[in-house]
Amino acid sequence: MFNRFKTHVNSNLELLRSAKIVLAISGGIDSVVLSHLCKDLKLNIALAHCNFNLRGIESDDDEDFVLQLAEDLDFKVFIQRFDTEVYAKENKLSIQMAARELRYNWFEELAEQLKFDYILTAHHADDNLETFLINFTRGTGLEGLTGIPEINGKFVRPLLPFSSKAIEAYAKENNITWRDDSSNKSVKYLRNKLRHQVIPILKEINPSLLQSFQATLNNLKDTSDIVEESTNAVLKRAIETIDGNHIAFKITEFKKVNNPKAYLFEVFNTYGFTEWNDVVDLLDAETGKQVFSKTHRLIKNRTQLLLSEINIEGSEMISILENQNQVQTSFGTLFFDEADAVFSKEPNVIYVDRKKLEFPLTISKHKEGDVFYPIGMSGKKKVSKYFKDEKLSLLDKENTWILYSGNDVVWVINRRADNRFRVTENTKQILKIELE
Repeated sequence: MFNRFKTHVNSNLELLRSAKIVLAISGGIDSVVLSHLCKDLKLNIALAHCNFNLRGIESDDDEDFVLQLAEDLDFKVFIQRFDTEVYAKENKLSIQMAARELRYNWFEELAEQLKFDYILTAHHADDNLETFLINFTRGTGLEGLTGIPEINGKFVRPLLPFSSKAIEAYAKENNITWRDDSSNKSVKYLRNKLRHQVIPILKEINPSLLQSFQATLNNLKDTSDIVEESTNAVLKRAIETIDGNHIAFKITEFKKVNNPKAYLFEVFNTYGFTEWNDVVDLLDAETGKQVFSKTHRLIKNRTQLLLSEINIEGSEMISILENQNQVQTSFGTLFFDEADAVFSKEPNVIYVDRKKLEFPLTISKHKEGDVFYPIGMSGKKKVSKYFKDEKLSLLDKENTWILYSGNDVVWVINRRADNRFRVTENTKQILKIELE
C-alpha cells in the first residue's frame, strides 16, 4: 500500500511534498495509518487531536495514545479539549454535528494561526460510499452524488482511493496499533447503520462494489462538469448587476432554457434554498414576492430576481454632533465640511444652509409617514411615494438611509436633498456633506 500511496501523492498530490501540513488524528486506524504513511514519505507533518469528552476515560485514553504516537513518530502534536454536549445544547445541534463543527473550526483556526498550508483528513473509499448513500437517502442534487472532494480548500484527503480493507491489511502487516472507538459500533447513527447493515449486503451482491462505485463517481463528475459549463453560460447571460447589497438576475434568461427549475437549483442551491417550486414560481410572481433560506432571500423585482443576504443586524441609528466632521457608517463615510460656494451636483454630495440645521443630526432608515420637499421638484412628497416613483426595488428601499434634522428629512442619502435646507442668496454658512 505504501508504494501505491507514494505513487498517488507524486502523481496527484505533489503539492503536499513541499507543504507544511497538519494531520487530523483521532487515534483510529485510518488516521494512524495515514500518519505512518506520511512519516515514511517524509512529509512535513504535525498532528492535531480533538478530545470531545464524550466517552469518559476512553476519550482521555485516545488522547494519551495520540501523544505517545506523536512521540514515537517524532511529530509535533496539538490537543484541543471540547465540552461538546454543552456546545451542542447551546447551538441546538446534534452531538455529531456539534463535534464536526468544533473539529473543523479548530483545524481551520490552527492552520491559520500557525501557517499550515494544508489539513489532512483520513477519509477513504468506504467513507466516500457512505457519504454518497447518506446524501442519496436524504435527497440531493448532482453535487451531493459526486463524493467527497479530494482537495477542498485547505483540506486534502489522500486516502480516498484506498479501501478500509486495504488500510486494515497495511496496519496488520506493519504491526501498527490503533484505538477502536466504541461509538462506531452503535447503529443509532445513520452512517454506522449503513456501514454495518447496508454496505455489507451491497458488497455481498457485488464484491467489486468499491470499484464499481468509483467508476460511477467518475461518470457523475464528468456529467457535473457539463452541467457546470452549461450553468455558467446561463449565468453569464443572466447576471445583470452585482453590488454590495445584491446580485440581480434577468428572469428572461431562466425562462429561455428548457428546464428553468434545474438551472435555478444549480445557481441557488449553495445559498441554502430548498423550496424549489416556490423559487420557480418567483419567475411569474408579482413584484415584491420573496423566498427565504436561512441566510439569503430571493426577491422578484419586475424583470429581475434579486439575491441578497438576510440582514440580521437590524437598523442602526446614528447621531451626528455639531462639531463632528466625519462619521463612519455601514454604508460609507460621511464628511461634513464648510464651503465657500456650491460646486458639485453629484448625488453623493449636497450643500445645505448650516443655520437651518438642528443638531444633533440623525441617520436612520426611513420612517412610516416621512415627507420631504425634493429639491428640483415642486411641493412635498411622501418618502415612500418617492421610492415608488423612482422604481426602487425592495432591496434598494431597505438600503436607502435618511439624514434628519429633528424630524425633518435633510437628505435621502445618495439620492435627493430636501429643498427646505438648500443654499440661497441669504445663506451665511454653507455646509458640504459628502458620502464616500
